[in-house]
Amino acid sequence: MNSKKLNKFLTDKFGDKIGNLFNEIILSFITSLWFMILMFPIMIIKVNTIDQTIIWRWHNLIYIGAGSFVLSYLWRKALKLKEMKSRTEENSKKSFSLSESLSNLSESKFHYPAMGVTLLLFILIPVFSSLYQTTVLSSALIYVMLGLGLNIVVGLGGLLNLGYVAFYIVGAYSYAMLNTHFGLSFWVALPIGALLSTVFGILLALPILRLRGDYLAIVTLAFAEIIRLILQNEGDIFGGPSGINNIEPPSFFGFEFGLDGKTVLMYYIILFMTIFTIFVIFRLENSRIGRAWQALREDEIATKSMGINVTMTKLTSFALGATWAGFAGVLFSAKTAFINPDSFTIWESVIILCFVVLGGMGSIFGVAIAALILYILPESLRAFAQYRMLVYGISLVLMMIFRQGGIIDVKRKHYKLPDNIKAD
Repeated sequence: MNSKKLNKFLTDKFGDKIGNLFNEIILSFITSLWFMILMFPIMIIKVNTIDQTIIWRWHNLIYIGAGSFVLSYLWRKALKLKEMKSRTEENSKKSFSLSESLSNLSESKFHYPAMGVTLLLFILIPVFSSLYQTTVLSSALIYVMLGLGLNIVVGLGGLLNLGYVAFYIVGAYSYAMLNTHFGLSFWVALPIGALLSTVFGILLALPILRLRGDYLAIVTLAFAEIIRLILQNEGDIFGGPSGINNIEPPSFFGFEFGLDGKTVLMYYIILFMTIFTIFVIFRLENSRIGRAWQALREDEIATKSMGINVTMTKLTSFALGATWAGFAGVLFSAKTAFINPDSFTIWESVIILCFVVLGGMGSIFGVAIAALILYILPESLRAFAQYRMLVYGISLVLMMIFRQGGIIDVKRKHYKLPDNIKAD
């Protein structure tokens, strides 16, 4: 008997409310049984290879059954609430959700004061926080830059790029090699690393301009893996698996700092570059090229028919997205003072893409918020040790089911003629 027939039988027998309640309890009980069966070999049986004995942990079976029953019941309730909310038009119009308030933040009179308070908070964080917290926040801000850079390609341009980490590698290795082999300072290498990443972005975009969707994703993924494998196998030039160490941190007008001073200085440099990134991308989004990217994302054929040069639009999207990855790579290399190919695996691209999707495709502030939350969340869950990535994964799944539009769902802009202008 499937769930629909079971639900119909129970509602006919006991009425709607009691029947639905019994149906949810029965389905949750079946789910808990399946979980107990599937997790039995892992969570119940423990083999002691030294004494050659088997330890039966039956108490774990109770935890798994009770936990999966409660979670399954709550899950079904949440899905029903979501379905009821989507069906009821009046509730959707009257409801005031967090995403709507964030989406309308730019139109609010509190927009600039809120930004000022947030900026002041970030400026004062090194004063009130520990060195570890400052370091974690510095890394989170680097990922904010990466997320915003990928947002140009994926969120605004609609081009699925799974090899974004390749440009991150170029920026990081450019500063590492220029500093260790040629003695160039951070401030000189910063624009050079961004420029080299831009060149690589153009070189990647040129042969794949006709590709779309999955094919584009596969090619960009292969490009990133090729670069990583070259760095890993070429030990004479790039250091191979050992990477490059003793990378000098940035200085400030020739002043030398201790460990604490270098960490704080690096934080403020990264914070300034993040603010600069948000400002530039915000201006690009509302410019002619930004509107061309959004038109390309919606419909490439319609974009061509409107006279927009699709080739140049794609090239600028890849080039500018790669530029910010180059900036972030140089900052990462200067912050860690050591890099190797294992720091730039495919999972880096996947995580950055998660920032864009969960924050809201095309949303600047949404991507920034998602990057901060999703990077800091695993660090905050270190007390749970082996379970922290499980909580992280559950958070991603819940977000994608209940907030498909992301934290800030970007609404399509509508233009309306003034009342004193009448259309012919």
